[in-house]
Amino acid sequence: MRQLTSLDAQFLAMENDRVQGHVSVLGIYDSHTESGRPLDAALVRELISERLHRLPTFRWRLAEVPFGLDYPYWVDDGTFDVEYHVRELALPTPGDDRQLAEQVARIIGRQLDRARPLWEVYVIHGVESGGVAVLTKMHHAAVDGISGAEVMSILLDEGPAPEPEHAPKIDAESFPSEVQMLGRGVIGLLGQPLRILRAGPTALPHLDDVPTIRHLPGVKAIARGSRLVKRTLSSGVNATAVRGRDVTAPRTRFQARVSPHRRVAFGYVSLPEVKAVKNSFGCTVNDVVLAICASGLRSWLGERGELPAESLASFIPMSVRTPEQRGTFGNRVSVMLAQLPTEVADPVERLHLINQEMSGAKERHRALPASLLQDANHFIPPALLGQAARATSRLAGMRGLNQPANVMISNVPGPSAPLYLGGVRQRAQFPVSGVLDGIGINITVMSYQDSLEFGIVVDRELVDDPFPILDAVRAGLDELRDAAKTVAAANAVTPIRRATTRRKVTS
Repeated sequence: MRQLTSLDAQFLAMENDRVQGHVSVLGIYDSHTESGRPLDAALVRELISERLHRLPTFRWRLAEVPFGLDYPYWVDDGTFDVEYHVRELALPTPGDDRQLAEQVARIIGRQLDRARPLWEVYVIHGVESGGVAVLTKMHHAAVDGISGAEVMSILLDEGPAPEPEHAPKIDAESFPSEVQMLGRGVIGLLGQPLRILRAGPTALPHLDDVPTIRHLPGVKAIARGSRLVKRTLSSGVNATAVRGRDVTAPRTRFQARVSPHRRVAFGYVSLPEVKAVKNSFGCTVNDVVLAICASGLRSWLGERGELPAESLASFIPMSVRTPEQRGTFGNRVSVMLAQLPTEVADPVERLHLINQEMSGAKERHRALPASLLQDANHFIPPALLGQAARATSRLAGMRGLNQPANVMISNVPGPSAPLYLGGVRQRAQFPVSGVLDGIGINITVMSYQDSLEFGIVVDRELVDDPFPILDAVRAGLDELRDAAKTVAAANAVTPIRRATTRRKVTS
């Protein structure tokens, strides 16, 4: 048995009748292997069954502790129904991208069954290009962006002729009874004060750097007081704590209570073009991604007369997984909060400002404890974690309350060489994430071969069609690409300027 961390458990606690806690990957594949075998549910079931010994997250079942006395456990009990988890369906003719996106939106709008291992795979036929789509859906309690990519790396091969595997016998664990779990809960309850004591010095001075709660009343005061106490107790020793930034998300349509339903758009941009912009202006690929997302949001909101006068704010997930933690699955993640200068009209100036913003955000992030999100949760008893998550969710959707962010933007590195599923070539790989109360849009990016592949997820009641947002993001890259060509033609590389900061830093 393996106990979930407080951060893993938070992704379970955040779920309600409107919010889902899973993440997905949409792969587009050829229809057949080189030998002519079709890509269907039978092939996928066979592949997963062969590699099940290397896929512990596909075997884990959730064991809840009675009364929520402690965090749940994963149990590898050997009960696994591959036919239930791998499903097959077909799109109506013509099976274009919008029809596929609508089907994906319906699938991700349904929660996973907690009585079974928390994953599903959908093999979707009838794709207009003649290919087959495969949607893999996994709960965030079991995987984050990096560990989810590790799962996909077990399923996918680097060549079209993978060696068949003979799965060894898996030693199943006995699923615990309610009485056994109650005993574990009581033991865990006794250890909770120690968790709080251990987490206090790490988490309390940095509570205003926890993006999910920093906007709540009283959090900043607690953090300031904790920093003062820490400096006092240090008796003159250098104990400067990182100071939280007073970033507030302006009100947009996305800062609202979400419905249970989603809309999805997916597409790609040229990775070589992104790198050319990066090289021309001396920034990073991630800076360019943020800049074109900012451009797309600026354009889309502006066309509707909804562009705020202030910068938008973005959550940016960051992996804190060490090399030693690879293959351990679960969540090893932190979140940066950064401003997107959407009020700036010039695309190059916008990129310059994002470069500076991200440099400062990364410096602050490096100074924070890697376990900050997990440690902050230890101040909430596990029995109250679900109630706290629901209360925070309600507050996040309330008008009149400062919001933590307008958008979630995540950039996950992917493979540069083609991959194969059971011998079938993968053409594209689009990430599909989720939205939250108060953050009704998510833009996730994954690189694959020579493309940056975008998955945009929005709440269905807030946006009637997310594809124009994707088009606006692509137009943002076109602007920067043209500017980079102008710079190249002038044979002069524009350095990153030190723009005057417009943002106040508070303690």
